[in-house]
Amino acid sequence: MKVLQKLILTAAILGLSTIANAADRATPDQAVELVHKVIEYMKANGKEKTIAEVNNVNGQFRKGDLYVTINDMHANTLAHGANAKMQGKNLYDLRDPDGKYFMRERLDMVKKQKSGWQDYKFVNPSDGKMEKKAMYFERAGDLIVNCGVYKD
Repeated sequence: MKVLQKLILTAAILGLSTIANAADRATPDQAVELVHKVIEYMKANGKEKTIAEVNNVNGQFRKGDLYVTINDMHANTLAHGANAKMQGKNLYDLRDPDGKYFMRERLDMVKKQKSGWQDYKFVNPSDGKMEKKAMYFERAGDLIVNCGVYKD
């Protein structure tokens, strides 16, 4: 009987931690809001200062599992709020595990519409796991400001 009680207690604790993790996840509205804040900051402070602030992993544009990236119209990563190794990388030929050229797709989308959502898979820097991601993007002059939410 004690073994069964321990199993039930363990399952309950695991279930609660999963619920807590889901509650800690950012929402699509929060991603859009953060992109808008970055664009406003850029208007007030210029591109270079904005890129530096987005690259600051402890800066004002990092909120829990939310982080911002900035790309140019050639798929170069100018800023990455979660992974400094991505700064300066060209993502044009990068594919997700399903073979999707997500940056090529985003470049095509941003040429047709100023903003939108895109789905693909990417490594979540919070835990290193490959997860489904919904990325909000918005064109700001010759740059693309991005922020996404992980779905798994």
